[in-house]
Amino acid sequence: MRAVVAVAVLGLGVTACGAATDAHPADRPLAKLSATLGADGTTISVGDAAAKSTVSLHEDMRCPVCRDFEVDGGAPHLAELARNRKVKIEYTLASFLDDRVGGSGSKRAVNALRAALEQNKFVEYHDVLYAHQPEEAIDGFTDAYLLELADQVKGLHTPEFEKAVKTMRYKDFVSRSQRAYEHADVPGTPTMAIDTMQLTGLSYNALFDKEEFKYLMTTVLDAK
Repeated sequence: MRAVVAVAVLGLGVTACGAATDAHPADRPLAKLSATLGADGTTISVGDAAAKSTVSLHEDMRCPVCRDFEVDGGAPHLAELARNRKVKIEYTLASFLDDRVGGSGSKRAVNALRAALEQNKFVEYHDVLYAHQPEEAIDGFTDAYLLELADQVKGLHTPEFEKAVKTMRYKDFVSRSQRAYEHADVPGTPTMAIDTMQLTGLSYNALFDKEEFKYLMTTVLDAK
């Protein structure tokens, strides 16, 4: 089974949010890293820019499958790889679930994350939001809830941050990020690629199993 997991293959697997179908977050090593806005104005890059490999992640903050990866799956190991400068992580934050299930929680969460980036708190806040993600059908990422969760990140909940959240200061970033997601033509969220290799089938399933994900990443990175 492991030999199959190590390559991108088509097959049955976990269904991503948006796909066509009939330890405490602050303790994670990723929280020790900084994040920057990419030159394209939509990508948020975490880790050392000189890292040999790039892991691209497309996520929607309301997506429960994204939470499965971030909280219970392979994300902690990905964090360790970023901390050890083996990879850098590039996030594209979508907000399509607002249109699918109603509300504005995805957009508000992305706006708040962009505000957190200004204070170099993106990584920690991203972790906290997924750890306390409301049910997908509930439009739970309200301004009040986003600000309440910001209190869990030391130094984030400032008057400036609160104003940015309440006024949707970064609504243009939210729109551009959604368009970038659409132009990427990925099957749903989460979608992950290691350099140019998009994970599908059994390799995609590895996102949600800590040991299989670790094996996958070791195999792929050692081959470079």
